[in-house]
Amino acid sequence: MDVRAALCLLLWAVLFPAAPHTAPGVLSKGSRAGDLQDGCTDLIPCEDSGTLCIQACSPSFHGETSFVCKDRTWRMFTDACANLDVQSLFQRISKREPLPSSEGHIAGGHFPFVRPGKPMHGKPGDGAKYFGADDRGKSNCQADFSCIIPDILSSPAIPGNIADIVELLKMISLMLSEDVNRGKMQSYSKIANHILNSSVISNWAFVKDRNASSTLLDSVNLFAGKLLLRNGSEHIQEHFISTKGFSIHRNASGKSFDFSMEVNKTNYVSGRVVIPEEELQKLPNTSKAISIAFPTLGAIIEASRPDPISVNGMVLSVSLPEELQHILLTFEKVNKLESVGAQCVGWHSTERRWDNKACQMKSDNISSVVCMCKHRRRTFRSFSILMSPTLLRNTVLDYITCVGLGLSIFSLILCLTIEMAVWHHVTKTEITYMRHFCLVNIATSLLIADILFIVAAVVHNTALNYRLCVAATFFLHLFYLALFFWMFTLGLLILYGLLLVFFKITRSVFIVTAFVIGYGCPLVISILTVAITEPKNGYLRSGACWLNWYETKALLAFAVPALSIVAVNLAVVVVVVVKTPRPSIGESCKSRDLSNMIRISKNVALLTPLLGLTWGFGLATVVDSHSLAFHVTFALLNAFQGFFILLFGTLLDRKTREALRKNCLSSKRECSLAKA
Repeated sequence: MDVRAALCLLLWAVLFPAAPHTAPGVLSKGSRAGDLQDGCTDLIPCEDSGTLCIQACSPSFHGETSFVCKDRTWRMFTDACANLDVQSLFQRISKREPLPSSEGHIAGGHFPFVRPGKPMHGKPGDGAKYFGADDRGKSNCQADFSCIIPDILSSPAIPGNIADIVELLKMISLMLSEDVNRGKMQSYSKIANHILNSSVISNWAFVKDRNASSTLLDSVNLFAGKLLLRNGSEHIQEHFISTKGFSIHRNASGKSFDFSMEVNKTNYVSGRVVIPEEELQKLPNTSKAISIAFPTLGAIIEASRPDPISVNGMVLSVSLPEELQHILLTFEKVNKLESVGAQCVGWHSTERRWDNKACQMKSDNISSVVCMCKHRRRTFRSFSILMSPTLLRNTVLDYITCVGLGLSIFSLILCLTIEMAVWHHVTKTEITYMRHFCLVNIATSLLIADILFIVAAVVHNTALNYRLCVAATFFLHLFYLALFFWMFTLGLLILYGLLLVFFKITRSVFIVTAFVIGYGCPLVISILTVAITEPKNGYLRSGACWLNWYETKALLAFAVPALSIVAVNLAVVVVVVVKTPRPSIGESCKSRDLSNMIRISKNVALLTPLLGLTWGFGLATVVDSHSLAFHVTFALLNAFQGFFILLFGTLLDRKTREALRKNCLSSKRECSLAKA
């Protein structure tokens, strides 16, 4: 500070004497006496950007408010004005007298031995080291903390009170979290709910400790983790914080916590925590699982930190035995715009930041996100989703899917039209009749599946069209399976023609057998799948009209039969190559049948790898949902299946082309005769 500034300050002190904390003062280095504005108001504009000004609170409050100079205007920076006496509140529920400490004072919300801005560590009961004898009175206040609730709820949730309440909750978690019963948890939740209210989110921006929201999260996690369960379960609900607990054991089929909570007066948001069955099997004995949901904490963290992040769902905290390391979480998006993507994250409690390495995204649609997250007691116990721009791949995949499906449907209609036109010319023998009969049903199954795929995409919002989505998924599953089972029937037809030369079956027997295999088997599998998984709400994927994978593995009811058929048909092609002899002179009839078998084998050899490769990449997108290459490849192969069937099943078949040529020639002849 230069001499001129010092003289000005001395003159100010002489002319306007004041008690401490009753007049404003400037904290920035090199500031001038002219910066000391009366109350830091806008009456006299400030000059130096970044200059801080301190102002005392009104007489009924303790603390101070700081302002920062920005654009020649004083703007509020922090507000520590409070009217809660947290020292007396804590003493009433603890019956302990604080010892003098050089590190801080309880008055004004600064508790001893707790340095603000540091991660919270400690064990329940550590307070006995600092607070003298442990007085275990049986008063109601000690039993459930209820006596301090009226004082807290009647106080305004201004920034200074918010900071003091956070410190109070922190000390309760560190020193009074032994034997947390339902009463204590209810009172604790009421206190936390007061400062988690959606109406006070903007006040968090002016809390002096920028890590207060993180401290609150750590405090609630620590306290709720000690909750005692009555009869194996517990549920404590407030508007802006909900706690659920269950007993878990290794023989359970899976456990889930479901939340639906108020974000503000008009909107609700939901979330779900699922402990997979394979994780529960790691438990050596019966344990407990606790989950806490915060619908507004994400916005509070966003408001109180300078990081350019935006949380787009509720924050879900989980307290699990150390043996359990992976959990599935479903987050409903608050912002459901198509241009908004999502990123699964875990809260790193030590570094006080969101970490995308804690979770892996399993599925993402316009309304919700499914994340697989690592639960680590020392680092990751809280999870959410961040808002991020939608990736370019969504547009690319949508374009590929739309163009490909259009081409596929057109190709299949053209394929069926050609089959109708040449049917009498290409079905003169039993073998060719059976081949084209299978091909027509393959094309029909895929055509229906493609149409249902479009229907499923339209009703993908399962919350609004759940029954319709179940129906669309059921028939989609049925006809995609039918596609593969008719391919399987085609493979059996090859084996019949090669290995059972002296055994002939009639067309009627073949048709009945083919329908039982082609549609009967898929129908049985589809019915069993929906009957087993739907009662557990595990039939559908979250937010999509397709089979569930992460919770019930219902998708295996499609993947296992489909890929098994692919393997069998490839084995059939190998048999054809090995077993096919060269025709000898004088065996024209047998040679004709053999030629037909080879033609059918070519169809199977071309179509089976394409179908198998398509759904192989489909499973790869489940295993690695972030791989752009897998998604694009699957979208291309899946969308163009109809074109492949038209090309390899119809257009490249010599007999079919000859029949088409004859039809065209006969049509021209008829036209010329008509003109004559």
